Amino acid sequence: MKENELSYQIIGAAMKVHSELGPGLLESVYEKALSYELEKLGFRVITQQGIPMIYKDIQFDCGFRLDILVNDIVIIEIKSVDTLLDVHHKQLLTYLKLTGIKLGLLINFNVSHLKDGITRIVNNL
Repeated sequence: MKENELSYQIIGAAMKVHSELGPGLLESVYEKALSYELEKLGFRVITQQGIPMIYKDIQFDCGFRLDILVNDIVIIEIKSVDTLLDVHHKQLLTYLKLTGIKLGLLINFNVSHLKDGITRIVNNL
């Protein structure tokens, strides 16, 4: 399954979680629920994966952690904030660059309609 097909499935699972739980909860709650839904669909899900940063051939563990990695090809960054800021988009783009992964979904669950809280971010896709 390619990135775009997988992202469609991820968005469907996220909408299911949002319709069940609604807005206003902690990010960790949405992470657990979305991971559960994705695993039920048969996807390989890794949560809170550490990402090293390499600078001049030296690897540094800087504390970068992506929220959810699905099938090793899509990163999901979960937020539960009033407004997504530019820094949230840049955070996900940084994760994409550091891992070499091409597609990320920034999902803000703290919205009335989840479609308004989903942003696709690409890295050379």
